[in-house]
Amino acid sequence: MNKFAEEFDSRWMEKCLEIHSDISRELVKNFGFDHYYPLVSKSSKIKHIFNLIKKVAKSNSSVLIQGETGVGKELIADLIQFISYRNTRAYVKVNCAALPDNLLESELFGHEKGAFTGAFQRRIGKFEQAHSGTIFLDEIGDMNPMTQAKILRVMQDKEFTRVGGNNLVEVDVRIITASNKDLEQQIELGNFRNDLYYRLNVITIDVPPLRQRKEDILLIADFFRKKFSKELQKPTRGFTDETKTLLINHSWPGNIRELKNLIERAVLMVDEGDAIDCDDLALSGKDYFLAGGKERRKNNESNGAPTTLDLKQLEKQHIIKALEITRWVQKDAADLLGISNRSLNYKIKYHGITHPAWKKNR
Repeated sequence: MNKFAEEFDSRWMEKCLEIHSDISRELVKNFGFDHYYPLVSKSSKIKHIFNLIKKVAKSNSSVLIQGETGVGKELIADLIQFISYRNTRAYVKVNCAALPDNLLESELFGHEKGAFTGAFQRRIGKFEQAHSGTIFLDEIGDMNPMTQAKILRVMQDKEFTRVGGNNLVEVDVRIITASNKDLEQQIELGNFRNDLYYRLNVITIDVPPLRQRKEDILLIADFFRKKFSKELQKPTRGFTDETKTLLINHSWPGNIRELKNLIERAVLMVDEGDAIDCDDLALSGKDYFLAGGKERRKNNESNGAPTTLDLKQLEKQHIIKALEITRWVQKDAADLLGISNRSLNYKIKYHGITHPAWKKNR
């Protein structure tokens, strides 16, 4: 067991083991609490999800995990793999939204030497790497129809051809997918194949957003407070009553990922030994007011209304806010905004947004 798990407060140990002690203890033994914070829950919806996971993990059925950005879809996929019969085999992850369309097919299925300019040698794709194991396709709703057709063939025939090749490659792979988009709506829009959708959703797991799990908000917030306090070696005394009210009533558009970043920032800002108060949270004046803050922030948003109706400026403000929440990691900001990495990169250039942490700006 790692140092973090060993030092973790016993009271939290019991709370984390409330759901399924057999799974939880093994997770703590192998990974510690840090990566598997979704186990910290009182929600009946989350308990239902873990019951479902225990039933389906041992099968080879494909699983579709749906939910908003930041709810922990990848962690659910990790848990399915962890308790499956394939847990000692390869586990390969691919973010379908992180790669351009012309590269995704090669990434998934590999290519032969000379298949295209720059293909100097044969390359083994992710499906071959995952042979006899599991592949996790994150944000599959961003996949182009041509690649979707090839995924369908793998699921039906368990074989495919590399880009630029003619030889069939046979694979035995369990497929777990995730999407923050409504795939049925994408089918109606003509962006997603209905035959692939029905292959993928043999088992569907809908992960609720954090705002629908209010009983978990303070539990998870205190979990992260303890985590970051230990990492920073900085004692803190919980949250003030008003801070708890704000945390419970905030809409959490970025879900658990947003909460994690917010608490990390709060632990950095709070004075050692103090309880975290409203000023330590990075909530904008508008969010502070909407969440029930007693005193509005003294800034340009103090009236709870936007400072401009100019769409260009509003878009720039939202992009900057998403980047701040995600500590200027563009991939995470794109997830938070519900757009592709390419779209965000274009908008960053369009609005002239820069940051010292980005290499190209150094």
